[in-house]
Amino acid sequence: MTNINFNKRINSLKGIGENRANLLQREFGIETIEHLLYFFPRRYIDRTKFYKICDLVSNSSEVQLVGKITGFREITQSRGKRLLAIFEDDTGVMELIWFRGYKWIRENLSLNTTYIVFGKINFFKGVYSIIHPEIELKSEFDKGLRTTIQPIYPSTEKLIKSGVSNKVICKLIEQIFFSCKGEFYESLSKTIINQFEMIGINEALLNIHFPRNQKLLSKSQFRLKFEELFFFQIQLIEKNLVRKSKIKGFIFKSVGDNFNFFYKNCLPFDLTNDQKLVIKQIRSDFASNAQMNRLLQGDVGSGKTIVAFMSMLIATDNNFQATLMAPTEILAIQHYNSLKNLSKDLKINVVLLTGSSTKSERKFIHQNLENGTTHILVGTHAILEDRVKFKNLGLAIIDEQHRFGVAQRSKLWHKNNLPPHVLVMTATPIPRTLAMSLYGDLDISLIKELPPGRKTIKTVHRLDKNRLSVFRFIREEINNGKQIYIVYPLIKESQKLDFKDLMDGYESISREFQMPDYQISIMHGQMKSSDKEYEMERFAKGETNIMVATTVIEVGVNVPNASVMIIESAERFGLSQLHQLRGRVGRGNDQSYCILMTKDNLSGDSKKRINTMVDSSDGFQIAEVDLKLRGPGDVMGTQQSGILNFKIANIVYDNDLLFKARESAKDILAIDPNLELEENYNIKKTYMGMKKRIGIWNYIS
Repeated sequence: MTNINFNKRINSLKGIGENRANLLQREFGIETIEHLLYFFPRRYIDRTKFYKICDLVSNSSEVQLVGKITGFREITQSRGKRLLAIFEDDTGVMELIWFRGYKWIRENLSLNTTYIVFGKINFFKGVYSIIHPEIELKSEFDKGLRTTIQPIYPSTEKLIKSGVSNKVICKLIEQIFFSCKGEFYESLSKTIINQFEMIGINEALLNIHFPRNQKLLSKSQFRLKFEELFFFQIQLIEKNLVRKSKIKGFIFKSVGDNFNFFYKNCLPFDLTNDQKLVIKQIRSDFASNAQMNRLLQGDVGSGKTIVAFMSMLIATDNNFQATLMAPTEILAIQHYNSLKNLSKDLKINVVLLTGSSTKSERKFIHQNLENGTTHILVGTHAILEDRVKFKNLGLAIIDEQHRFGVAQRSKLWHKNNLPPHVLVMTATPIPRTLAMSLYGDLDISLIKELPPGRKTIKTVHRLDKNRLSVFRFIREEINNGKQIYIVYPLIKESQKLDFKDLMDGYESISREFQMPDYQISIMHGQMKSSDKEYEMERFAKGETNIMVATTVIEVGVNVPNASVMIIESAERFGLSQLHQLRGRVGRGNDQSYCILMTKDNLSGDSKKRINTMVDSSDGFQIAEVDLKLRGPGDVMGTQQSGILNFKIANIVYDNDLLFKARESAKDILAIDPNLELEENYNIKKTYMGMKKRIGIWNYIS
């Protein structure tokens, strides 16, 4: 690049003082000239057509005209004044109107001078007008880089109030191009540019801001989107390669007695092909010299727990300890009971540690962990406490990992001199594009097959007016020995939202299903852990017929005899949550049902969600619909959204481009992992300028 320092602050540009520079930094993070260059338009207005006044029609469209101001008039009104200008071309006369800023307008616009005017047309009492038009000298318009396809940049109310208009942004970016004469360092290799028939960086940057035509705009968008996704994937893939080469892991040399005995004699069902493949992948990781960092995705009920347990057995067979960390006490207890049952015929000591563990229990647990007599520790965040020390932790498994932050997960890395192998699991299906973006530096395993004998859950949509027929169906299921979940979105009545709340629902259900014929449990997040455990245990033992609950039962609760999930005000839930709740039934071999109760009138998005649930039981397909409806930030939660704030690319709509960018990055790093070949010089130079490493944190996904 020439004649300009791209690291200088934007207040070095003409027309942007310290206050405006600070405001742009606060609002959009634009601090340097380079930041401004990569501040891309959010949309474009095609101004290829110039209208004549005689051709205008009353349709509230935006129009562009060429003409002269022939007169001004100030009009006093009940609230202040307005400025009216008479605007003429060779076919007619119209009005330009300003309600504010008219003093500056009057002083800076000249009579009988040719201007370009743009704005939304109004028609009142036989006269056309434009209120607060964009207006520019035709001589300036002809000189500038701006074209008939006008860029519209993101803005905020604060920027507009401070005079940082779209026109000001355009002028600033024009300065950058004039100063550097439109010469920018190429960031991609000739091989990639030729492979995808891309335009060069100079042409791409010019036409993204000041497109000459629609074709060049499209080519610019393709080029810059690809570049952004490509370097993002280069970083993720390189992190994976560096972690495997630099972060050593424990080698589990053998599959020993515990694993073999369990596989031959204790396995409660035949493994699916997906489960076998994942175990094979994990065994391969264990046998390498690198630390495993693997994400295991499996739909609700797909059998992730058995894979996790068999992985733990390999660790214990190699004289290492294992731990499984869950986000809630209910889920931790569920896992503990499950692993205790699976290991009952093995010489394996499984222990539970949660926030409810007593002081004496903790002392005993801490001692046995340090002397190695505890082989598997199951627990909540309590595992992360500094007092919890292992003799030889070889494998850490994190369930529903998106509920733990990087700082929390990093504590597991420091439980040993060498970090343990890490398996993170989620029952929330992640769309492929998100998986490649959020977890592109991990190795990813999928379990899509359900264990044999599982029947698809029948899902139906019912309105509030169908409630009596739903009650009849509940009675039939209970009479057949089955149990029912009824889930509500709220705990207390909301004054703003007209939805069923838990307490009102509990009273209604209690009136309909009275004791002693029916027994009802209630569970919500505000209850004490001991009370929740008590109610859950009653339901699990079949002592109660109906569980009225909030989403506290969303994850991990396993009651095979529960055959019906009723979700009240289902329109209030996101698709992912609906799918998770539905997964609480269908745990046994009998037919199960999910009933989505809603109000009569639904919005378009609500209908789409409900219909998706009725039509599909594939969690990954549902996740794709959820991604399109809500966007990546909302799907993954606010903590995850920052990583997806791309400047121009959109992983929802540019998923094909994401696949191409990732494959290109993989191909290049497979041949040239350090980007040392001459043909990759541009890529390395650009990447080295972009990447920032922050020690071990960079390798904890």
